[in-house]
Amino acid sequence: MKLSRANTKTSRRDFLKVGAGALSAYAATPRLVKSHPPSPPAGDLRIDNVILIITDSMRRDALSPYGSDWIRTPQLDRFSRQAVLFENAFVSSFPTVPCRNDILTGRYTFTYKDWSPLDPDAITLQETLGKAGILTSLIADTPHPFTPGYNYQRDFAAWQVNRGQEADAFRSAPRTIKLPCNPGKLREGEKTVTQYLRNVSQRGREEDYFVAQTMIKAAKWLEENNDGRRFFLYLDTFDPHEPWDPPHYYVEQFDRGYSGEEVIYPRYEFWQEFLSESELKHCRALYAGEVTMVDRWLGFLMDRIATLDLLKNTAVIHIGDHGFYLGEHGYIGKSLIRNDSFQYLPLYPEVARIPMMIYFPGCQGGSRFKALAQPVDLMATILDLLGVAIPPSVEGASLVPVLEGRASDIKKIAVASPALFGSTVSGTGKVPPSPANRSTITDGKWLLIYGAQMEENAGPVHTASVDSVIREVKNLQGKILPELYNLEDDPGCKKNLMNEKYNIASDLHTKYLEFLRSKKYPESYLQYFRTV
Repeated sequence: MKLSRANTKTSRRDFLKVGAGALSAYAATPRLVKSHPPSPPAGDLRIDNVILIITDSMRRDALSPYGSDWIRTPQLDRFSRQAVLFENAFVSSFPTVPCRNDILTGRYTFTYKDWSPLDPDAITLQETLGKAGILTSLIADTPHPFTPGYNYQRDFAAWQVNRGQEADAFRSAPRTIKLPCNPGKLREGEKTVTQYLRNVSQRGREEDYFVAQTMIKAAKWLEENNDGRRFFLYLDTFDPHEPWDPPHYYVEQFDRGYSGEEVIYPRYEFWQEFLSESELKHCRALYAGEVTMVDRWLGFLMDRIATLDLLKNTAVIHIGDHGFYLGEHGYIGKSLIRNDSFQYLPLYPEVARIPMMIYFPGCQGGSRFKALAQPVDLMATILDLLGVAIPPSVEGASLVPVLEGRASDIKKIAVASPALFGSTVSGTGKVPPSPANRSTITDGKWLLIYGAQMEENAGPVHTASVDSVIREVKNLQGKILPELYNLEDDPGCKKNLMNEKYNIASDLHTKYLEFLRSKKYPESYLQYFRTV
């Protein structure tokens, strides 16, 4: 099956039959579509437009299409039945800001920079599409990539950011804020949550919440710009990232009758250091409530996309950027933060394995692909879908050959890594590695967690990761050794098979070292990564 772009002329009758069936099924889906049956096939199916939706901290196992047994997400479930689903999608650069850099530049951010602003000379997805005559627009409430100085909105023809997430200096009143729990249980103490609660103090109903506002504005944008111009719409919502404060009726579904403290923005730490079991359970309920709310508003947007009859020529992509530990492996959060010290946690599947679903006209809804896929591949994929040439700076690979059935995979391993691992100092060279800054290397069946083979940091390293606060990177857990897991038998990575399956770990390590060499790492850096 060959995807048909706007500039492709060859007729494909079989493809059109599949496409008509897919659109009919979508039109029959409750809530997502109202009264727009598909038109009879006439000529080629077209992919004129792409809508990309990113939900921050969306765990793969929180979604019904991925077998969630604790949260129901009916809207994404319905979408997945009309889209194709990637079973082996993994983070590339981690976390929020590096991931956006991956998506919008098509480069492995962790190999050359840290959590940092968009580089002035970066060739972006939106710039490339704009030069091809395609309208580009950004609507977001995710704070860090689009704050002053970070500039990831650069090159979009139109953009709007919904202010107020996290510690955004948005409102200065009310002066006094009542915290929902002991500030000692909160990351950054009372600072961030105080500002956040001040920012949302005028909120009155669910439509005022961030994800709702972002999806409502996206629907309005589609209504106003559904005029025949080809477009790329990039939507980025911070939910279900903490602070977790969805309407109470969502949380009640998961922890009815709870009356204790609500730790809506927990410290990144071993959870038993500061939370009771009931508080941890409630954190999970708060997160689940956020996911349920996000699902509802994604359904609202899908409804509007279908009502505007855009499914006949528009690809829709949904991904999560990474997950979040909610007690697994003893952690809550996605790093360890102790005062001014910072350490990344290993990227187990709860964080590293992400949801990725793609709808395109003519796809066989409900199909599932085993191919490895990562956010770094999205720029090439979107350009390929729209028939636009891929710049030579792009390192990710297009997923279109997989979507068309011409290839079973686009890469042999996926490498996920915190974006500190290969950052630069004023552009002069690589910073010393940290043994606690580990990559996850996987072929879809086996997963290796591996970092620099050294006892301590080779020199001082700092990062602004997680919340744009500068902290010193330290090894806070003592000696760290490589770990190996079988994802098929042990998806939660509870049994380390490093000793029993050393040959498999060695093979993954060899491929990883080849990857690093391809990124032109100097020998002074590679010397720490030669043994396993």
